[in-house]
Formats: sequence, structure tokens, C-alpha cells
Amino acid sequence: MIHGEIHQNVRQYINGRWETSATTGVSANPSDTSEVVAEYARADRRQVESAIRAAADAFSHWSHSTPQRRADVLDRIGTELLARKDELGLLLAREVGKTLPEAVAEAARAGQVFKFFAGEALRGGGENMASLRAGVQVDVTREPVGVAGLITPWNSPLAVPATKIAPALAHGNCVVFKPAELVPACGWTLAEIISRAALPAGVFNLVMGSGREAGQALVDSPLVDALSFTGSARNGERILQAVAARRAKVQLEMGGKNALVVLADADIDHAVDCAVQGAYFSNGQRCTASSRLIVEAAVHDAFVSRLRERLKALKIGHALERGVDVGPLVDEERLARSLAWVGIAREEGAEHVWGGEPLQRATAGHYMSPALFLAQPGHRIAREEIFGPLACVLRAADYDEALALCNDTPSGLSAGICTNSLKHAMHFRRHAEVGMTMVNLPTAGVDFHAPFGGRKGSGYGPREQGRHAAEFYTTVKTGYMLA
Repeated sequence: MIHGEIHQNVRQYINGRWETSATTGVSANPSDTSEVVAEYARADRRQVESAIRAAADAFSHWSHSTPQRRADVLDRIGTELLARKDELGLLLAREVGKTLPEAVAEAARAGQVFKFFAGEALRGGGENMASLRAGVQVDVTREPVGVAGLITPWNSPLAVPATKIAPALAHGNCVVFKPAELVPACGWTLAEIISRAALPAGVFNLVMGSGREAGQALVDSPLVDALSFTGSARNGERILQAVAARRAKVQLEMGGKNALVVLADADIDHAVDCAVQGAYFSNGQRCTASSRLIVEAAVHDAFVSRLRERLKALKIGHALERGVDVGPLVDEERLARSLAWVGIAREEGAEHVWGGEPLQRATAGHYMSPALFLAQPGHRIAREEIFGPLACVLRAADYDEALALCNDTPSGLSAGICTNSLKHAMHFRRHAEVGMTMVNLPTAGVDFHAPFGGRKGSGYGPREQGRHAAEFYTTVKTGYMLA
């Protein structure tokens, strides 16, 4: 796809064939809402169930395929993603509103993920151990789980699907992939690349549609052995109850209310850089965004002043425009929600520092200036996930209070600290109640080969990414043999 082109034929991919559906939808460019990015088919429950059956039927063959075959497939997919990263980045920027450099980087990351798991398919796993009984051999092996239902979000429409699809296939599972409705073109393009990678029919399937129908069919099906979901906490809790009730494996990534702690001994300019990148890039539409900036009292005013100046200098505009720092929000609903949070902050008495207004640009789009408030710990903007370009600063008397404020949340995904104190950095890494800690780095930004996930309300089940992905996409078998 190129800029201005309408994708006319975005369909389901079921059992090795492309299928239309009874109803269709349209995705528009959030930088220019007059531009249609994709026209797509919406799967109904019958089509999703057909995809699940196809995956179940293909499982016996694929699960017994050789590691080399699985590695070759994944390597082929990764190679094409990397070769087409500029084209795919352009598509992603048009459909989601990420700036073009960030979108191209995400496309490259998706390719790198498939390349990594090509290697994992060959490395395998397992162990041999001595038995407590003479003459007995004990082997521990990993086997694929079965049919994996993968439900992915709109904010990273290439990287997050790759993070789920690649390990599922590498470990011998069959896949039914449902991308978010806002990003059908990205989901379809990824599926089209996978469809040409010499997979047997039924091993990989794409179903596009609403969470209420297509997503729910995956959640309900007794043939889905493992379900991985990235999205809101509300939907995640509902999915957990439904999938766990039928004793299938479930993995949830549900966002966070992440904190960046800034101590008095920190490099303030560097801390401001971390805050801007973590809180406002991608319009804060990242589960790892740092929407709580907890600043030690001695540097509070200086930090806020410098952060305000940085926000004033950010260029907000069309995602494809050169030099733009932040593009539009993904759609009208998310823009309205973010603006509503600005109103809530004002009503609760948070002190407005900068931004929070809708912006007009040369093209009609979902633009908003980045918002900053000074808040109290009890304010809703300091407690609830916003998923938009709004952050608040909380004042802390010292490190101990800053850590307590950091942990005072039902979420636990990512937390960062800016400090030159090794003592405080090490203490923070051990005592921050999160799945990932960052020292002198933004809270958003992780490596694809390291485990990803949160604690408390941010996640459930085994971690994603890297070698730890095997915990979800395989099951352990212990074998005893008399030698």
C-alpha cells in the first residue's frame, strides 16, 4: 500500500483461503480523516468457529513438524518484514497515527521478533536428570499446547501480534489471530505475509471483527487451548473468568499506571527527556507510558518548569510530516476520552501546567496538545490509566515517600527512577512492585528478547517475549524410563 491508496480487499484468512464476510467496515487515517486506509470484512461467529476447527485439525501435523521446518517458516516471515519495513511503517503510520520513524521501527521490530523465534524453534528445550531410583532415567520435555487464540490491541499492530504469533508457531501451536478492529490493514498485511510462508492450511488463521462477536467466539470455544490477550483491564478480567472456567491456559497483558520517580540527585535535563518520551510519545497510547511523574521536593519546581518548556516545543502534526514529534490520537473516541480527562483533572482541583486542548492542523485529524497537571495522590488522573497524552506530577518529600507513591496503585507493569545514587537505584529495582524497572530510562521501551509483563492488576499468566514465552505456548511433560 502507498499513501492515498485504498485497500479494497481486506478479507479473513481461514484454512488457507481468503474469505469475504457478510458485513464490512472502514478504517480511516487519524491524521487525515478524509482518507480511507482500508475496507475490511468483519468475521461473524460462524467464520471464527471455522477458523478454530481448521487450526484444531492442523495441529497434529504441525505439532510434529521438525524444528528446522518451523525455523525456516519464521525466518522467511522475518526476512520479508524487514525488507518491507519502510512500506509497512508507512501503512502503520497512516492507520494508527504513529510518527513515520516510530512506525518503521515497529515494523522492523516485528521482523526481528520472527527472526528471534526462528532460532528458538531450533534451540528447543528440555532437561535430563538423575532419578532417585537406580537404573531409572528422567526426561523433562516441552510440547505445544494446541490451538492458540491471539487477541491483539491497536496501539502496536505489528509488534504485539508478532510477539504472540511467532512463539506460538515456533513451539508447534496453531493460531487464530484477531487484531483490533481499528487496525485491519496492519493485521491483514501481516497475515498476507505469513500466508506465503509455506505453512500448511489451518496452521495460521486471521479473523477480523468486533470483540463482542469475533473475540468472544475465541474466548468461548472449547477447542481453543490457550488464549493470549492484550488490552484493557475490564476486558481482561472478563476473559480470565471465562477462559479459566474451562481450564484453558490464559495470558493477559492489561496496561498500567506507571510511575517515573525523579530524585534530587538526578540529571534533571535527562529526567525531563525520560518523562517526555515515556509519557507523551505515541500520545501516551502505550501500556508502559509514565503518566505519574513523582518528583522529589528539592527539584520539583525546576523539573516542572523544564518539562513545560519541552512540551511547548513539541511539534504535533500529521504522522507522515517530517519533524513531527507526536501524531494524532488513533480515533475520535480516544481524543474525546483524553479531553474528558483534562476536564476531570480541572474539576478535581489539579493544577493545570500546560496543554490539553484540541488542535487544528492542515488536515482534519484527532490532534491534541500534550497535557500536564500537578496532582495529589487521590486525584483520578493519578490513579486511573488514561492511555492518552496526559501526565501528572506528584511531589514527594524524599525517596521513601516517592517509592511509597510509586507502589500505591493496583497496577504493576513498569516503573522508572532517575537518580545518580547506586544505593537508591538498587533498592528501587528490588522494591518497586512492578514487572519491569527502568533506571535512568523512560518507562516505555523494552527489548524484544527479554521477558515482558506486569504484576498486580497489570498482568496474569506467564510472561511474554524471549525464552520465557515457552512457559505459555508449551506444556511440560515428565518421562520416566527404566534403563
